[in-house]
Amino acid sequence: MGWRGGRWPTSVRTGAVLLVAACALAACQNKSASLDADPLATASTSASTSSGVSFKKTEAMAKQWNANPGDLKLGLAYAANLGALGQRPTQVGVLSTVAERNPANAEALAAVGKEFLKIGEGGQASAVLERAAQLNPGDWQIFSAWGTAFDQQARHAEAREKYQQALTLKPGELSVMNNMAMSFALQGKLPEAEKLLREALAAPGSKSLPRIRQNLALVVGLQGHFEESQKIASEDLPPNEVEANLAYLKQMLSRPNTWQQLQDGTENQG
Repeated sequence: MGWRGGRWPTSVRTGAVLLVAACALAACQNKSASLDADPLATASTSASTSSGVSFKKTEAMAKQWNANPGDLKLGLAYAANLGALGQRPTQVGVLSTVAERNPANAEALAAVGKEFLKIGEGGQASAVLERAAQLNPGDWQIFSAWGTAFDQQARHAEAREKYQQALTLKPGELSVMNNMAMSFALQGKLPEAEKLLREALAAPGSKSLPRIRQNLALVVGLQGHFEESQKIASEDLPPNEVEANLAYLKQMLSRPNTWQQLQDGTENQG
């Protein structure tokens, strides 16, 4: 979790409590779709999307997938292409099939769980990552991802339990500390979030992680300490971006229903 490019306003519009740009924490409706039909039947086979994914290549992958459903490498690549083409239901179906066909493969389940997180399918990610954790209880990254899945479902206390398990397996892991801090912030527990982010920032090597510093600036600003927030943010961002971020933050906090929106995860999502 973190701010992409350190620019708060964009993240504000895409996740609850202005947080978690890496895995927007608004839970999405679970969807599934049959893989029997060709998902690209109505699309041009020669066109490409702006992301560089071609319909023709994805159609070829669909044929390979139908001949060998459950293949991890193919399934992940095919699902990624489907996502780029806007074929969300089929993308979810492919990822689900990969998980179902690899029930004893912790690496495959972890990979699928993380892909579900990328597309905001926190519920599906939780189920898959739980199985992965049972198979490989010593992998801190699985527990960290599982925590993010719970945060996507606004199950923040459960999320922090998983982050704590990850930290037990790998003490002092900065990415997990950052995620746990953002989980506190998502619940409006800003002092707790601030304390944890300051601990992370004080850890050896954390100076190279601007996102922790920007998250700290945000959490401090959310508490109304704008001068301090500006000072922290200025270590990574140019003055004009800092001023724009603070102006947006002040505007948002001036709204009478801001905190209810933050708790509901509805702050200008879209």
